[in-house]
Amino acid sequence: MDLNAFWGLVESSAAETSGQDERLEWLTAALAALPPGEVVEFAVRLGEVRRRVDTWEHWQAAHLICGGLCSDDGFFYFQAWLVGQGRSVFDAVAAEPDALADLPHVRLLASRGGVHAWADEDWPDWEGLDHVAGEAFDGDLEAVLAARGLEPPSSPEPEGEQFDFADPAGISARVPRLGALFGKVA
Repeated sequence: MDLNAFWGLVESSAAETSGQDERLEWLTAALAALPPGEVVEFAVRLGEVRRRVDTWEHWQAAHLICGGLCSDDGFFYFQAWLVGQGRSVFDAVAAEPDALADLPHVRLLASRGGVHAWADEDWPDWEGLDHVAGEAFDGDLEAVLAARGLEPPSSPEPEGEQFDFADPAGISARVPRLGALFGKVA
């Protein structure tokens, strides 16, 4: 499965269903209908794609959006949520984390006045995406990946140097539009 096929499945799951649970069911069924090698390649592509947004700058953006409630698990699931937004959104955010300020869902979250006002389904996360290939694969997917010298990511390992996410000057420098949207810049 090449990158275009990977994105085709992710985007078709959004077009064919509504809600994350239905998307997961759709993706699992679609993958289960493919040859086993394609399921393995889906898992490989997911790992490759999410590494593009595994940076401290992206984690700062997620931290800002989530009102400081973005642990390593939270950021890992945020990365999967970004994948679920589709290729064009993902590519824009991968290139520039501040592009998250353009997403209607992020703008909606900012307008709600804080995470305490969010419903569970509002959170920008998609934990279940990490399990789709394993559920669709007939066998031990992790063993097959390990035999190829691959280990699917299970937590963030950000690129670059860590910095203070809450520093207003850093927010202004890295994600100024998000900072303004969430009231975190001077």
